[in-house]
Amino acid sequence: MSSLYINISRLLLVSLSGLLLLAPAYGQSVLEQLISPGPLSEAHIDQEPTCNVCHSSFDKDAQPALCLDCHEKVAADVDKQQGFHGKSPQAKQKPCKECHTEHEGRAFKIVQLNEKKFNHKLTDYPLLGGHKKAKCAQCHNPEKKRRDTPTLCFSCHKKDEPHKGNLGETCQDCHNVFTWSQIAFDHEVTKFPLRGKHAQTECKACHQDEIYKDLPGQCVDCHQKDDSHKGKNGTQCQDCHQPAGWDEILFDHQTRTGFALLGQHKKIDCAACHTVSLTKPKLKTSCYSCHRKDDVHKGFNGSQCQDCHNNIDWRQSKFDHGRETKFPLRGAHRQLVCADCHIKPVTVALPGMACIDCHRQDDPHEGSQGEDCASCHNEVAWNKNTQFDHDFTNFPLLAKHKQAQCDDCHKSKNFALAPTECVACHEEEDTHNRTLGTQCSLCHSPIGWDYWFFDHNKQTDFALTGAHEGLHCSACHTGPLAKQKKRVSACVTCHRADDVHHGEFGSDCARCHVPEDFKKIKIN
Repeated sequence: MSSLYINISRLLLVSLSGLLLLAPAYGQSVLEQLISPGPLSEAHIDQEPTCNVCHSSFDKDAQPALCLDCHEKVAADVDKQQGFHGKSPQAKQKPCKECHTEHEGRAFKIVQLNEKKFNHKLTDYPLLGGHKKAKCAQCHNPEKKRRDTPTLCFSCHKKDEPHKGNLGETCQDCHNVFTWSQIAFDHEVTKFPLRGKHAQTECKACHQDEIYKDLPGQCVDCHQKDDSHKGKNGTQCQDCHQPAGWDEILFDHQTRTGFALLGQHKKIDCAACHTVSLTKPKLKTSCYSCHRKDDVHKGFNGSQCQDCHNNIDWRQSKFDHGRETKFPLRGAHRQLVCADCHIKPVTVALPGMACIDCHRQDDPHEGSQGEDCASCHNEVAWNKNTQFDHDFTNFPLLAKHKQAQCDDCHKSKNFALAPTECVACHEEEDTHNRTLGTQCSLCHSPIGWDYWFFDHNKQTDFALTGAHEGLHCSACHTGPLAKQKKRVSACVTCHRADDVHHGEFGSDCARCHVPEDFKKIKIN
């Protein structure tokens, strides 16, 4: 019995092998037909002959990737995380076959959708406002895939559109999903933002016959009948009027013309200056163009009237000489009249700012001290509070020289001629009668004539020691000091007459004698 069973099994195996060998090169094999769980749905009928399009032998996990190979749009949604398959957590986590079951027959619907429980937020078009109340069939055509349903307002509400297509197809620019009649349009994005009373005007008042493009934007286009000037002042109504109210006039004269109306100009009527119209002729803005007849200076001070006058009161003259020029008026200059300095019209020539430019004839130094008068004098008074730092000269004033008056040394206003040698001023006080020369400063100082200093031991090559120490200068310096600078310091120079040896022992007395006493002898 067992051998019979074995023979039958071998026969079945051989028969099955033969069937496999006889399988066609395409389409389902005999084995695939034997193990197929059932016919496919109508949507996948074209894939039924080739199982390997959707299945991979012995690899169930490969099936979702094969599904996405065919369903490219779904694959794109998953990749970009858009649409239902890209946003639904369930669609991301589960394999396709758990939602889309196959092999249930031709009439089986592989897309099982519960419209009442479907979360539209998982799509690219969440339902808001009035769309929440809409039924699925109102938007989704049963003959088209739901993903292909258009999302533009115009695609569903074309029949409800009262503008006849003149505003395009972007309904959402004005309307919203909550109430169709609730309009919100930002007119600021246009070339004509709504200001003042324009904001209260209905759209139809300007957009007649649903025309929204190429509408005129000038005031005169709508308000020509309201122009009380009858076109005299041009068509730029906005220069004076504003949307807040036609009768409320606001014109910034400074911004629009560059000429601010200040002071008395505020009270002047427009026609007082604009005799023809506001635009013709084009008026000049200088004071002189209108006030030439009022110029009491007859043009002497030029045409820049505003430098001195103001527009509050013509008679109030104010000119800040320090701010407007580089020459502030101080001291005695404040009392001067303009004509004292401005001999010629300011438009022709301006006076120099250096003192010497006006005071050359007043210069008692006749130019000897240069032209920088301010280095000694000031503007308060020419002859008062004169300041001069003598320390910056070649003869700084020290001690009693500080008490001396300028005239004591400077006999002439040409200060450069004043001598600097002591003897030039103190010749009468020279008790040496010029025997010591004219270099008084070698011994005396400016502290006092009787205070003198001269260190013969340090300042000469002949130290005064012994009997020499108490001698008066004239004992040795019998003539002018300048001639004795090279005087020989040998003893015999002064003591030749005292030489009892009559020169027999030579001229070097110091070999035997000492300065303390000529009679004391020392023998080396």
